[in-house]
Amino acid sequence: MDNTDARNWDNDHFMHPWEGMDDLGQNTRTFVEGSKGVYVTNEKGAKLLDGPAGMWCVQVGYGRDEIADAMADQARQLAYFSPFNNTNTVATKFAREIAKRAPGDLNNVFFTTGGSTAVDTAIRFVHFRNNLLGKPTKKKIISRQKAYHGSTYLAAAVSGKERDRLWLDKPDGLAHFLPDVNPLVRQDGQSVADFLDEKIADLENAIHALGPENVAAFIAEPVLASGGVIVPPEGYHKRCIEVCHKHDVLYISDEVVTAFGRLGHWFSSKDVFGIQPDIITCAKGLTSGYSPMGAAIFSDSLMADVSGEDGRGATFSNGFTYSGHPVSAAAGLASMQIIEREGILDHVRAMTPQFQERLRGLSDLPLVVDARGMGLMGCVQCSYDGDRNSSLEADYALGAKIDAGCQEQGLLLRPVINMCVMSPPLVITADQINQMFDVLERAIRQVAKEA
Repeated sequence: MDNTDARNWDNDHFMHPWEGMDDLGQNTRTFVEGSKGVYVTNEKGAKLLDGPAGMWCVQVGYGRDEIADAMADQARQLAYFSPFNNTNTVATKFAREIAKRAPGDLNNVFFTTGGSTAVDTAIRFVHFRNNLLGKPTKKKIISRQKAYHGSTYLAAAVSGKERDRLWLDKPDGLAHFLPDVNPLVRQDGQSVADFLDEKIADLENAIHALGPENVAAFIAEPVLASGGVIVPPEGYHKRCIEVCHKHDVLYISDEVVTAFGRLGHWFSSKDVFGIQPDIITCAKGLTSGYSPMGAAIFSDSLMADVSGEDGRGATFSNGFTYSGHPVSAAAGLASMQIIEREGILDHVRAMTPQFQERLRGLSDLPLVVDARGMGLMGCVQCSYDGDRNSSLEADYALGAKIDAGCQEQGLLLRPVINMCVMSPPLVITADQINQMFDVLERAIRQVAKEA
């Protein structure tokens, strides 16, 4: 297939997320043109195992006629309704099905266009509630370094990936960032238990320093996904939520990546980490990536604070033209039905031991600094120098070489600088897991040999 025209159009007209200005108009990105199951097809017709499941999202795999048919049928019947003035059966049914699976009293589903707008909605609601409660100074949001919560204005403001924040403005004074929670960065000789104590102290000390009357919420990913699949020490989230609630600080669990099966459960906050958040944000696997959608889910107790007589006649003036979009809701319901009918959550839990064993088996390879993950999430962090502090230029070059080597052998990765990130479709089989890690191992060894 000659895609010269399309490549020129891509460089001339299509501004991509995280577009590098140095290479503007000169990129040679892979064209993904077809798909089936856990595989995609590039412009040359080569079949590639989709290691990142698109962008953490194609839970049930590609080519699902059931989802496509549900979307088409809904589009023919009703392609759109205004959520500001009306409602719709498929959207309300989807909200109900999400609420049934969310933990505790998280029964109030605010549909958004994606994960970033779900986080924006959560923060705006937290501020709205505190205004109604007569706490106008209680607005600061505590987050972590390496956390990623989105690219809209408020979501980016509470994201802690420092390299994403160099050239873009952010609201002053909204966010306070705690140090990295990755056990890899703990001091020499420091135990994981002592590191955990230090991370909990970081949070409580920050609340005291900022003043509990000024701190509205702590936002945390169960696993810091885009930061490099950082798994906090065991017990971290339980202890964090205890600190938060002691000081009247809300806990926002950002499950944009970890919800809808990535860790083998509909939501991981309670079933995996044993916590009951005040708010959950989700997206990605919500529709298995077949149509854009996100949601912020609020507890009944929070809603009680701002409704009825306590609502003081206020309006939560936050929303989107495409909130509760019927075609996206139809896709989400169909995906949910597939997950349940095929026992995909059980399948994820069954595949996790093999996935994590193969992942950690790469730890001793040359160039590998760390191999870490949870559920069907994994990251292999590499360095030319074998340490944690290589130059940014060297890290980018290394990640690109490993990525290229994998693509040559039939595997798409998500290269995050020097980190090889994997989060395959949840329907991946044991043989396909072996294929993925065999290719990654060969690519790392080849780049190490060339170095």
